[in-house]
Amino acid sequence: MKLLYITSSLPIGTQETFIIPEISALLSAGHDITVIPLHPRGDFIHDDARPLLPRSVITPLFSPRLLAGIPFLLRHPTASLRAFKALFTCDPVHLAKNLAAFFKALYLAKTFDLRSFDHIHAHWSAVSSSLALALHHLSGVSWSFTAHRWDLVDNNLLIRKIASASFVRLISHNSLDLVRMHVAAPPMEKIHFIPMGVNIPPQTISTFSAADRPFTLLCPANLLPVKGHSYLIEAIRLLKERTVSVRLIIAGCGPLEKDLRRLTTAAALNDRVEFAGRIPHGKLLALYREQAVDTVVLPSVDLGGGVHEGIPVALIEAMACGIPVLSTATGGIPELLGDGAGIMVPDKDPAALAEAMERLATDLSLRRLTAEKGRRTVSERFAMIPVAARLAALFEAHR
Repeated sequence: MKLLYITSSLPIGTQETFIIPEISALLSAGHDITVIPLHPRGDFIHDDARPLLPRSVITPLFSPRLLAGIPFLLRHPTASLRAFKALFTCDPVHLAKNLAAFFKALYLAKTFDLRSFDHIHAHWSAVSSSLALALHHLSGVSWSFTAHRWDLVDNNLLIRKIASASFVRLISHNSLDLVRMHVAAPPMEKIHFIPMGVNIPPQTISTFSAADRPFTLLCPANLLPVKGHSYLIEAIRLLKERTVSVRLIIAGCGPLEKDLRRLTTAAALNDRVEFAGRIPHGKLLALYREQAVDTVVLPSVDLGGGVHEGIPVALIEAMACGIPVLSTATGGIPELLGDGAGIMVPDKDPAALAEAMERLATDLSLRRLTAEKGRRTVSERFAMIPVAARLAALFEAHR
């Protein structure tokens, strides 16, 4: 099939790397994909995203260049009016964003023969899917979207988009609760639960800790409130009081960095907590392969109002590599770590985190069992090739 994939910024920027394996798997299966980032931001390009550049159309969301789409509006006023009406909302914030998507859609319709595509798919139910919805009305090509978490909470015309889309992909069953916050009776015949997949390495990794270093934990998460880093730092302080030898690597960037560094210094943990910044994906996987990490920990919290984790790809990737994981019973995480596939503790509970980390540090059999169950869970439910095949079957059914 010839597919048009709408992203937020990929292949530009540091986010959305979890979409790369999906697109790569679809390409490997023989599908032709064009990637259009809604709002490409910055100039950083993830190494894994570079192969997508030749098949990406990178145009700023706010640019005088988009005025080149005006002739399409004049030649096709009926279709353009349909697209505009579909994106209109009385919410001024969403309206401004959707208008930007509308003009970008006109530009793309002027630039490409959209009818040559078999299907349009957008990641995120926010403005990315606004662009896809507009392209659908301008071309008549069927469309769908993948909803994640914050975008459902954002509720940018969610009812209208679900009604228009051929199907909606939710990446966790927990996400349905977020849909129902805004859609009282969602059409279940349109909703499909397909998780984000990952590539499964050919070998598991030993859960032995190196004798010449402390037990090493890695937290691969941007420094945002929902990630709960402050509770993790407090848990490390508790372990220091108990003289448990552990080291924490925080891999990520974000607005809380100064506060978290200050918290680390105040707790006299600079010798135990390393702020590594953004670690490239390839290097992160190399750390797993080289057995430089004993456990991956994600101390996520539920901030209320639907602000919590979905099913974190950071945990799925570690589990696929045979690394035991520790997280909290929030959002969609229990769907991933149930039945012993990982260790779960209550959120916002440093004592529970510390206790679980100490158990993992001192109990090799627990680490082995958790790692084995985690890898088996990912292999059975999150392997990229079958996940992409399920998605492709839906594209085919709704072309």
